[in-house]
Amino acid sequence: MGHVLEFSDVVVRRSARDIVDHVDWTVAEDERWVVLGPNGAGKTTMLELAASLLHPTSGRVTVLGERLGRTDVFELRPRVGFASTSMARRIPPEETVLDVVMTAAYAVMGRWREEYDQIDVRRAMRVLTEWKLDGLASRTFGTLSDGEQKRVQIARSVMTDPELLLLDEPTASLDLGSREELLGLLGSYAQEPTTPAMIMVTHHVEEIPIGFTHVLLLRDGAVVAAGPLSTALTEGSLSTAFGMPISLSESDGRYAARARTA
Repeated sequence: MGHVLEFSDVVVRRSARDIVDHVDWTVAEDERWVVLGPNGAGKTTMLELAASLLHPTSGRVTVLGERLGRTDVFELRPRVGFASTSMARRIPPEETVLDVVMTAAYAVMGRWREEYDQIDVRRAMRVLTEWKLDGLASRTFGTLSDGEQKRVQIARSVMTDPELLLLDEPTASLDLGSREELLGLLGSYAQEPTTPAMIMVTHHVEEIPIGFTHVLLLRDGAVVAAGPLSTALTEGSLSTAFGMPISLSESDGRYAARARTA
């Protein structure tokens, strides 16, 4: 399998501080990665690099075979699906759910004067159905619950059949029911053979969907551990990443962690 993402000695420096600290990382096209670490570990910055929204201070980032700094990012970005809270804030609250998803075909936020074909409408409705949103197609984005808005963001991000899908804390702020519904959908999607490489940022091992294959653990911008979940996600690596003794358990493909008691 080819690599869809390659970081080589990557540094992102802000105000004399390394937000990303000499990171080497590769993602293959058949892998689904979760990026874990405490606040300030550099998780979202890593995702912004992968989305070509940010360039490294030094080192090399290659996305879908294109090296940042030597390619037209405006041609690259439509090949990468990206869902994040910052993106949600840019969606006009009066926009219909159908238009929020369909406008991804033109990489715009908010429908204006673009002309859409019936094939675009059918594709958008098919994606909405896959994410259990077809009944909300005519609703406006601002009237949706947090869980529904999260699913709409993901539906928009897969509308153009991306070659790489990036999800920044997709379950943040959701209640238990909404979180489990979304994790179930993500797990099913991750296990489809036609699904692109996926990278999902989260703070909690409980939010790792079934079907995800690899983990990248960060602390202070540096890699603590990286590799298959079965070998890289350990009590030791979690304890190092979060700076406290952690107990880890696994049941039916789902994980749980808590502070270790004496």
